[in-house]
Amino acid sequence: MPSANQDIEELQNSETFLLSNMSPQRPKFNRQKWGQLESAIRKLNDKEDVLETYVLTCPVFYFGQVVTTIGDGGDDYGINIPVPHAFIKSVLTEDSKGKLKLWTFEMKNEKLEEDLEKYLVSTYDAEQVVGGRFWDRISGGDLHQQKIKSDKMWSI
Repeated sequence: MPSANQDIEELQNSETFLLSNMSPQRPKFNRQKWGQLESAIRKLNDKEDVLETYVLTCPVFYFGQVVTTIGDGGDDYGINIPVPHAFIKSVLTEDSKGKLKLWTFEMKNEKLEEDLEKYLVSTYDAEQVVGGRFWDRISGGDLHQQKIKSDKMWSI
């Protein structure tokens, strides 16, 4: 969860800076498209008809591609942190009537030029990429059709 979302509780905000909640991102990715996506999600969450917003973020390492690292493997601790090739962010909202809406994005960890909607992907495809399941235990509606094909992105 981005620190900018944490305006309620100081403790929650401090938890966004734990190493377990961090993953290295390229500066031109983080400060541009990724930042735009996180800002768009905050605007979505602020919509009057949105009751709850849930966000799942996953680092992606593509098989067959070299993984670069940051850190100094030559120091006493030998710490090298792998830099993900991409990130997946899945956004689930519930409106005031209990209707669920789902969007999933896959974005390479590099400078990106396209509109955010261009990075929408099938949630099922994203699950295959990371080897996990998203939102399977959510009650209140069948997400199968939405996992197959994402809706158009919300208006920003």
